[in-house]
Amino acid sequence: MPNAAPRTHRSRRVDARSSVERIIAAGRTVLGTGEGSLEQIATEAGVGIATLYRHFPNREALVRAVLDDILETDLLPLITDAAALRHPRQSLLDIATRLLDLITEERGLVTFASNFADVAVDVLQRFTTSLHPLLLRAQEQGEIRTDLTAEDIPRFLVMGIAGLALPGTTPSTRARFIALLFDSLNPVGATPLPPLLPEENDLRTAISGVTRG
Repeated sequence: MPNAAPRTHRSRRVDARSSVERIIAAGRTVLGTGEGSLEQIATEAGVGIATLYRHFPNREALVRAVLDDILETDLLPLITDAAALRHPRQSLLDIATRLLDLITEERGLVTFASNFADVAVDVLQRFTTSLHPLLLRAQEQGEIRTDLTAEDIPRFLVMGIAGLALPGTTPSTRARFIALLFDSLNPVGATPLPPLLPEENDLRTAISGVTRG
């Protein structure tokens, strides 16, 4: 009899985790088609709207969870696999290409959250932290210019998002121009980068401009 309460508590935690996972999966499904609402996501997940709000009190919380899921399931495995590959520069190019593809596929997320820029910055910066060891290895092997820093990576990705994740951009066009963009990272013949002033490093403003566009 004394064991009944702990089992009930564990059961509730499992149920809660299952509900969260279903809601996140439903968020990707509904928003992947474009416009959506919290009510549609709750219906897709098979939960009541009150259950959704209990786990995700606003749209931004749900978008953050969906972006985290995209990072965990679609991008971090690529980074892990890249550790065993011989050419880290090509791995970085492949990862950036996949990121652009995902943003194109999940475009409904951008319009769903009112402050998507703030949410995206947090996720993009965590993504950058994961990429840093790969960047260092590419620099050590002479595949990427040594004056590029981890802080430059989010801006570099934003440049790609701004120009290559626009509606109607075909995969072949993205592949062509991301290869051109990555050529700017080559160390041979590179012009030394001017310093980036702290007050100019406003990534939230940059992403806000992209999402408004």
